[in-house]
Amino acid sequence: MYQDNEVGAKLEKNKFESSISELKKKTFVSQADIQSYGESCVTPEYQEAYRRSIDDPEGFWGEVAQELKWTKPWERVLDNSNPPFTKWWVGGELSVCYNAVDRFVENGKGDQVALVHDSPLTDTVRKITYYEIKEQVSRLAGKLTEMGVTRGSRVLIYMPLIPEAMMAMLATNRIGAIHSVVFGGFAARELRTRIEHAEPTVIIAASCGVEPNKIVRYKDILDEALCQSEHQPAACIIYQRRRVLECSLEPGRDITWEQAMESDPVPCVSVEANEPLYILYTSGTTSAPKGIQRPCGHAAVLCWSLRQVYGLKRGVWWAASDLGWVVGHSYICYGPLLAGVTSILYEGKPDRTPDPGQYFRIIEQHRVNALFTIPTAIRVLKRADPNAKYARRYCNKSLKTVFIAGEHCDQDTRVSTKRAMYCCETYDVLRLNISR
Repeated sequence: MYQDNEVGAKLEKNKFESSISELKKKTFVSQADIQSYGESCVTPEYQEAYRRSIDDPEGFWGEVAQELKWTKPWERVLDNSNPPFTKWWVGGELSVCYNAVDRFVENGKGDQVALVHDSPLTDTVRKITYYEIKEQVSRLAGKLTEMGVTRGSRVLIYMPLIPEAMMAMLATNRIGAIHSVVFGGFAARELRTRIEHAEPTVIIAASCGVEPNKIVRYKDILDEALCQSEHQPAACIIYQRRRVLECSLEPGRDITWEQAMESDPVPCVSVEANEPLYILYTSGTTSAPKGIQRPCGHAAVLCWSLRQVYGLKRGVWWAASDLGWVVGHSYICYGPLLAGVTSILYEGKPDRTPDPGQYFRIIEQHRVNALFTIPTAIRVLKRADPNAKYARRYCNKSLKTVFIAGEHCDQDTRVSTKRAMYCCETYDVLRLNISR
């Protein structure tokens, strides 16, 4: 038995080393890629900002924090006395929800469109202003308070890409609590694992999600997860998607979104910059999912990055991602709202809802100025519409920049992106090494 195992281990080792050897012979970067790396599109302004951030981090990031309104000034910009657990803006207090919503209403921009939810799957387009967000978020926060959610409590959110998911995130932060969004593609087992770890006081969920060929019954998945879970929330708030599917409610535990909206609105609660804004779990494909915690002070960097890195001080921004991932947290929800630009929420696919022209329709219809997407989406469009039959139906002159991130972008895909968007040559395609 011992010898058999030893032989097997040697075979596995040889197989592994052989695979690595073959891998080293391959190249995933073409000569065109290498040559194009010089076209970095890094502006002198960015280079200067980068230099200052390295040479004078406290001075630089102190200026960045001025993007937001603080209820209490920080005592120190940077505390690196316990690396790698660096703290920023130590002692400073702010409300992310206030900076993302309330301050725009107070500054007379309440009627500005903050969110556009475009869902070809349900044949709906919703435009929501900052004032409307504040009204619903403050009332939802009031209901969470009534349910026992306090500063530091956790609220788990299990919803598709709809505005109510963002409102749930903002409402949680409004009262100083911590949200944890679970990607809608996860089944009951994965959802249960996250419930047991986060131990949420309240769970906010939708009745269902919509895919091209099916309806995903979120509430049924939630009920199954809770039946298996050792932790039980005090209550669940359910958003019924009445045009798609309504679900049954558990008496004594579940209430509807409309019932939550009957609560009195509550003001924002400020918290220290290093207190958690949210917990987001890794996928768990290699091991048990790990909860990653991000602090509230990170909001200052998100606001700054949208203006200084992505170059959008006003207009319409579209991050083609999902709220269940960190890109969705940063650049569908918080970043655009904090910077005061309109954020697009697209509930659909690049090619099947119902055709490969939907990306181009959205850009034209909502006058998108900047698009953040992944190379795979571009490859899907190229494969589904090689002759641009659908793309050429739309005018994309509003689009100035396409940001490619999340995975390696080869030169062919970059060129395809420039061709696929069919703009007048007023924009560029920028490749990012990071996506959050």
